[in-house]
Amino acid sequence: MLKSKRSIIITAALALGALVLLTGATVLLRSFVKGSEPCYIYVDADDTPDSVCHKLCAADARGMWAFKAMSQVGKYADHVHRGRYDVGSGQNVVSAFRRLRGGMQTPVDVVIPMVNTKVDLAQFLARTLEPDTAQWLVLFADSALLSELGANEATLMTLFIPNTYEEYWTVKPEAFLKKMKREHDAFWTDSRRQQAAALGLSPAEVYTLASIVEKETAHGPEKPRVAGMYWNRLQKGMRLCADPTVKFALGDFTLRRILHGHLKVKSPYNTYLNEGLPPGPICLPSLESIKAVLNLEHNDYLFMCASEQFNGQHNFATTDTEHMENARRYAQALNERGIQ
Repeated sequence: MLKSKRSIIITAALALGALVLLTGATVLLRSFVKGSEPCYIYVDADDTPDSVCHKLCAADARGMWAFKAMSQVGKYADHVHRGRYDVGSGQNVVSAFRRLRGGMQTPVDVVIPMVNTKVDLAQFLARTLEPDTAQWLVLFADSALLSELGANEATLMTLFIPNTYEEYWTVKPEAFLKKMKREHDAFWTDSRRQQAAALGLSPAEVYTLASIVEKETAHGPEKPRVAGMYWNRLQKGMRLCADPTVKFALGDFTLRRILHGHLKVKSPYNTYLNEGLPPGPICLPSLESIKAVLNLEHNDYLFMCASEQFNGQHNFATTDTEHMENARRYAQALNERGIQ
């Protein structure tokens, strides 16, 4: 009878142990975060194991008791690394812990967007990477560094070739800007530099003209024609008289109609008052616009005006008389729609 009871107890104990082991193995091997999609958490410089656990809980991580146990045994407190980490994608708690403890960050895809100003660019980078807006703006005003990179405050944005770049969230601003310079140099191949030189333009001037083309039209097929029209004006020594440069000079990108009073704004970017290209780009243009300048359409046009059809396209003219008629029709269409 005693042996029978002992046998039952031993069997029960073994069964309980097996159940505990099975439960533990299940927790350790199943997805740490439910599902197979990536799940990112951001570890800051002042984070501790406890605050990281709070972030994991907020991400609905499972088996936190196992993570906390590994944190104690693995002395995670001595190995908390800043960064952006994927704790999802179907990985288990062991893999997620190793990733965090080892500082194995998940890179960020930095998609350089079309923005209008350096402040816009700094704010975008601050939303995408760890350094804040103020840190980026300090860097953008560092004349010594910009000079080293072959730029100045006005031409800073020409260093940013619109594309997608893989970078770590914790990258230092200076290192990122130097990377942009390397990407800039890689883009400006000998062939592209020769294309620019054939137009009498430097790479920075191509970029600046491309920024005007970018703002003038969103209709891709029209961009080489717009570029050709402005290039003709440059060749003849005519002022560009580009409305987007007035918006940039005023700092008001919501204007739908440029009035005569707007044209008087005193700024080196106002191409109604100043000859030649502005000191630098008025936005970050798309690759399509940059290539439109390099492969501009050789035409006789000297004037352009938005179409009265409001279809995103323009009417082009070779004479002032033709242009004034195009402008009259457009102004009438604006009036009819009550656009001020």
